[in-house]
Amino acid sequence: MTAHQADFHIATMCRVLDISSSSYYAWVKRAPSRRSQDNTALTKKVRTIHAVSRGTYGAPRVHAELAAEGIPSSRNRVARVMRAANIVGVSRRKFVVTTVRDGGRQAPDLVERAFTADAPNVLWVADITYVPTWMGFLYLAVVLDVFSRRIVGWSMSTTLHVTVVLDALSMALTMRRPRGVIHHSDQGSQYTSIEFGNRCRKAGVRPSMGSVGDCYDNAMAESFFATLECELLDRSRFKTHTQARNAIFDFIEGFYNPQRRHSSLGYVSPVAFERKHAACAASPDARDPAAVLGALKAKPCGRVKHAALTAPPRVGGLNVRAGTKGWAPRGPNKRMPQAGTKNRREQAIGSQIE
Repeated sequence: MTAHQADFHIATMCRVLDISSSSYYAWVKRAPSRRSQDNTALTKKVRTIHAVSRGTYGAPRVHAELAAEGIPSSRNRVARVMRAANIVGVSRRKFVVTTVRDGGRQAPDLVERAFTADAPNVLWVADITYVPTWMGFLYLAVVLDVFSRRIVGWSMSTTLHVTVVLDALSMALTMRRPRGVIHHSDQGSQYTSIEFGNRCRKAGVRPSMGSVGDCYDNAMAESFFATLECELLDRSRFKTHTQARNAIFDFIEGFYNPQRRHSSLGYVSPVAFERKHAACAASPDARDPAAVLGALKAKPCGRVKHAALTAPPRVGGLNVRAGTKGWAPRGPNKRMPQAGTKNRREQAIGSQIE
């Protein structure tokens, strides 16, 4: 009604809507409810988290961030608040086949779509994507650790020469120093080249390759590129290769590895996940690797189950009672029946049975 107040009188609009003017003015003067105030504060916090995530987080990751900061809220409520405030995350686009094979030597598929690892530097996946700029394509090669989803090696070039994948592999080897790691990729000409095979042999890397044109054979690398595209490339326009290089570097090293929460890691970042694993592995009561991995990936932001309570709590001034599925509100002025007594309905039913 306030939006149309310049065109119509309040009394006229109230009469058309079949409400009294006094009710309208009472509603205007009424103070915001506790729920409304909480939603306002939550919306402000959600906007901050969404801005820090560079406008990429949806309700699940925003909810995980709130849980990490100790702010209680359900995922459905976060989704409602974001929908009401018109705050949206980003979504991925469809997969496009870009791999071209030149008939080079193919390595066996040592992974067979089982993208799992119990520790870092056991299985790496690698791939190449293109980044459009006004000066032409910039090509990005990455090496990703399957255990933590961390980008351990990357390189950019204006050509698709084999050096772009060699530089990415060299960075990963320098940073991680693995022993017998599996390097899984597609059958692109860079990965089937003699130079790349010789580099793997010297470093003790076991090459593995999926089939041609099947994104599922290298699904984890494709998943990272989909994230990169929807969270950075689709939302940016680069005039020069230098702008693209700086933006990609900032995305990988400034956001994806140290900050971006990953759903398959229990909504923690790759760097935080590796730190948690190192702490668990160093503890004296460390269990077997599979059990440690399962404990690390347990979602920390799930619904909390309260322990048995000795007395019903008070929430917002309301008495609550224990039900079969949790606590349910009774009413502002109703008292709980005393222990050892029966309410009137129970007494009536008891008298009929007796």
